[in-house]
This record gives sequence, C-alpha cells and structure tokens, in this order.
Amino acid sequence: MLKAEWLKGVYPALVTPFKSDESMDEEKLRNLVEHLMPDVDGFVVNGTTGEFVYMSEEERNRAIEVVVDQVDGRKPVIAGTGSSGTKITVQLTKDAMDLGADAALVVTPYYFNPSWKEIYEHFDEVNSVGLPIILYNIPQCTTVHQKWWTSEGLAYLDNVIGIKDSSGDMPYMAALFEKFRGKISILCGHDEIAMAAMAEGADGVILASANLIPNIWQDIRRHIINGEIEEARQLQQKIQKLVRIVTRTSGPQSCKAGLWMMGVDPGKARRPTMPGDAFQHEDLEELRIELENVGKISKREIEYDLGNKTVRTDVFATPQTPSVVRNFGLLVGEGFAGPPVQETAHTDLLIGVKGGPVDKAIDRALEVDVDQVKMRIVLDRPRTLLVPTISTRTASQEELLYVHAADGLKWGIEASIKDGFLPEEILDDIVLLANVFVHPAAANKRRVMVNNYKAARHAIRKAIEGRPTMEEIFYQKRSVRHPFKYTP
Repeated sequence: MLKAEWLKGVYPALVTPFKSDESMDEEKLRNLVEHLMPDVDGFVVNGTTGEFVYMSEEERNRAIEVVVDQVDGRKPVIAGTGSSGTKITVQLTKDAMDLGADAALVVTPYYFNPSWKEIYEHFDEVNSVGLPIILYNIPQCTTVHQKWWTSEGLAYLDNVIGIKDSSGDMPYMAALFEKFRGKISILCGHDEIAMAAMAEGADGVILASANLIPNIWQDIRRHIINGEIEEARQLQQKIQKLVRIVTRTSGPQSCKAGLWMMGVDPGKARRPTMPGDAFQHEDLEELRIELENVGKISKREIEYDLGNKTVRTDVFATPQTPSVVRNFGLLVGEGFAGPPVQETAHTDLLIGVKGGPVDKAIDRALEVDVDQVKMRIVLDRPRTLLVPTISTRTASQEELLYVHAADGLKWGIEASIKDGFLPEEILDDIVLLANVFVHPAAANKRRVMVNNYKAARHAIRKAIEGRPTMEEIFYQKRSVRHPFKYTP
C-alpha cells in the first residue's frame, strides 16, 4: 500500500506569473489555478517550471500561500522547497507546512555535486520536519543523477511519500518500480516518456505541459488504467512534438507562450530568461500549430479587405490575430525553421494584390533574371515566385532548391489555404514572392523540404497577422539573434 494514496494522477508544475517589473502577479496565478482546476488532481507550486531558482525565499512562501488559499482544500497542493543547501531547504519545508501545503517537492541539492552520503543525510534532515516529502530527481538541472540505491534508501524514510523523476532515464525508472513500487508513489516528470512511464507502472505525472494539456494527460492515464495501451500510445504520439518543444526549450517560456496563445494570461518570465532565446521564435510558431492540432486554440472569423473586395475566413486565432487584415498592397512575413543547421530554412515573404507593387516587382524580376540567379514561378494559384537567397553552383544544390525547397514552399502555401489564412476566395487576387535560403552544405532532402514547409507557413501567418509588432520588437530587443540555431 502506498504511504499516500492521494499522490496519484496528473499534477501541473505551475508557471509563476511575473509582471513587467518582475514582481509576482498573484491575480494571474490565481486565475491559472482556476483554469486548470477541472482537469488536474492537484497542483505543484515553486517547481522548475515555476522558476523557483529565480525567486527569493519570501516570494516562494508567498506563492505557496496564494495557491493554497486559492485551491482552498479542493485538491492537494505540493510546494517546491528544495535549494542547494540543507539549512534553507529545512526552513522552506517548515514554512510550507505552516502555510498549509500537503507535501514538499524537494530537489536533489545542486551546484556543489554532493556525494551520495551527503544527499542521503540532506533528505534525512528534511524528513525530520514532519511534512510529507516527494524526492525530486532532475539531473539535467542539478547535474546529479540519483542512483537507484540512494533513492531506495530514501524511500524508507518515514515522511518520504513519493519520488518525481524528470531524468527521462527509463532504466532508472524501471529500477524504481522494481525496488519500491507500491510503497511510495512514483511520478514521471519527463513529458516525452510520460505515457511509457505510466504504462510501466508510474502512479502519475508532474509535468510542465500539464499547464497546457492536462485533459489529454488525463485521457492517456485513463486509457492505461483501462488497459487500452494502443489508444494511450496514439495520444502520446499526437502530442509528442508539442511536449518535445516544451521539454527541450525553456519550459517556463514555452508554457507561458502556449497559455497566452490559448487566451490565458500567464504573465512574463523572470530574467535571465528572455523571449526569443532558449525558447525561440520558430518554437513559438510550431507550438502554436501543435496547440491548434489538439484543439487548444480555436478558430475565429476574420475579414480580409483587399480594397476592391472583402472576404471572410475562419482561422486559428490568438490574441494577436487581427479582426480585419488590410494593407494587401504589401504584407511582409519571415519564417525560419530547423534542425539541423545545414538544412535550416529561412524565408522572406511578400504578399500583395495583383496589379500592386509586389506583382509588378515579380514581372520586372522575371524580365531581368540572369542565369546564375534563377527565379521560378512555382505556383500559379496564388501566383508565387521563388527567388533564391544565394546562387546555386552544383546540380545537387539546384535540386535541393528548385525541387525540395520548392516542394516545401508549395506545401506551406497549401497548408495555409487549408487552414484559412489564404482563403480560396483570394487566390486569384494575390501574388507571393518568396526569398528562399538553402544552405550550400545542405544534403538531407527531407529536412530541406520539411523546414521550408514550416518556414513558409510561419512567414504567411506573420504576414497576415502583422507580426512581429512594434511592441514585440521592443520587448525582444535584448535577445535579437541570427536565426540559424537548433530547434525541435
């Protein structure tokens, strides 16, 4: 029998909302709790996704107080109380107990790489506080990966009721199941292997992505409990790209960006985390599309004013999506996508009405084109001109650009027609000019096509929605960088 039968199910590692001045936004934190309440089994405050390492002890205690007050006994609240030192961890755990938390999530001490003896004695000291403890193994942040024998010994401390493993190391989790499954709760904290961990025997999950898709995690868990493994596997595959983006970029930033696109304002991140850096602009676009695919972003009708005609279309809309799109004389968008670096795609896109500046520029370009810089019409509807960013010098480079990158560009346009951003009713009224980059060292034909598909799709959406806005540019100015960098 588990020490704590309640420690099962789906728990979001709550983001901590901050204001522009980096103070905690308590109202937004309360709103987030209410937004998630119907689909979760409890809450974790001051976890990794909550940016606890950037918060003072007073702020961490206040966050616990706010969440405990808002939850008001409806569901368990787990408070992150870990730190790099035993004295502070013990005090934070005492504070959490006084503030009404149901348990403490205590991360392995970090920074000085403690020995296994030091780790054991650290948790033994925290155990003496009397608040139920959940061990927290996250070696990608602490640089210390608990060994199964250390975890086994800790599991027998009186107040240890569970362990959260975020390592993604399935052999380690298998050892935990072997040694003490059924004694303490074993919780998966790595979104990419959560379904596999639950199928193997994990009692639940504490996940960053549960801020975004808690209902899907509940569905996966329910399928596993019912023995419907194939159904659970299909759901995990459906969200795999989404959770990969969350896991392998900045978790707090990606979750906050996703919530904002879903219409839930989660506030800002705290420095040194910056928008557009660890969580890059292309990650934002792909996260948006994945949230659309799982029904987390809804469609809304918007109007296209082409001057001589008006068209209405339904598109997946975020708070940035305008109700009316004008200025079809010249719309500008940019998209880039990877990996890897050699197959990174970068597309600068112009959209304009027929007879307008873009259309005239296409006609003039085709008249003066030289052999070394070959421009090609790749679609007739809408009329689309592909312009290479750099010259091609070999037959292989020409194939990558004019076959595989061009196929990706066309695929992105077709996807934009399907999802409403380029409605059928305007295809005969607009033209597109796409400046397409293919790296001279590119070789992977599939990645060239896929990345150009993504870059084209991103560029079209940005052009239609007028992004980035001036507000975004000023907000992101500190993290401006060249786009050629790894993304999921």
